[in-house]
Amino acid sequence: MHDTIFDQLERDGFAVVEEFLRDAECEELVAAGLELTRHLPDAPPTVFSTTEPEQQQLKDKYFMESNDKISYFYEKDALDADGKLQLDPSISLNKVGHALHLLHPIFRCYTYSERVKALCRELRLLEPAVVQSMYIYKNPGIGGEVVPHQDISYLYTEPIPPIGFWIALQDATIQNGCLWIARGSHKSAVHRRMLRSPEDRNKCIYDRPAPVYPESSFTPVPVSKGTCILIHGNVVHRSAPNRSAASRPAYTFHVVERKGNNYSEDNWLQEGENAPFLNIYTTSQMQ
Repeated sequence: MHDTIFDQLERDGFAVVEEFLRDAECEELVAAGLELTRHLPDAPPTVFSTTEPEQQQLKDKYFMESNDKISYFYEKDALDADGKLQLDPSISLNKVGHALHLLHPIFRCYTYSERVKALCRELRLLEPAVVQSMYIYKNPGIGGEVVPHQDISYLYTEPIPPIGFWIALQDATIQNGCLWIARGSHKSAVHRRMLRSPEDRNKCIYDRPAPVYPESSFTPVPVSKGTCILIHGNVVHRSAPNRSAASRPAYTFHVVERKGNNYSEDNWLQEGENAPFLNIYTTSQMQ
């Protein structure tokens, strides 16, 4: 008897759902991601990095106000010393987020699809809601490293942790920066939290230094195009930089249980008038 998706997530901290999207559907999302690079904002570029000691996004108003917008975050290697774009816009972005699921018709269509609703039912969620979404580019040769972390550090809920839906839009390999996951690490505590600062609610701080995880605890999870990896909010995961010639785009969003569950007021991302946490089961794919 095969384990259910719920059983896999509980046991390992992640579950791999193959053929979640068809090739043509992946290609539609990749085309939508590329189209976003053709309409970059005039505002000064904002870098997204998980490797800098003082992450710019922790202090950046642009980041803090991205809950109800389609906001653009660049790779640090895409900018010169003066902060000017030095690469073609089509390969300069790290990610676009955090309200694609609400504001972009194509991403909204896939986020609130019947397949997502069916997965939420398999995960025994009663009132699941999407709180953020991101298109991650992981461009060839420039796609940045994502350091080991738990999603619950940024989207703290209790007692039921958030769940990440991470969908590979092209093959994700060890060479181009697939996910590496510390199997079973979700059974430990919350290791670190990013909180809104008590002194300035428009800034965030970490409550403790970054933990150090042994390399041996991580297992690579290469997957084929169209695969969805479900990620338990407490499981530790990372991805290496993409130094290959192949891109590794992904669409990812985070789901929280609203029934009998507390979403922390100290999380950087908060529900707003223009960014409601909509119940997946009752939300239309169309705006």
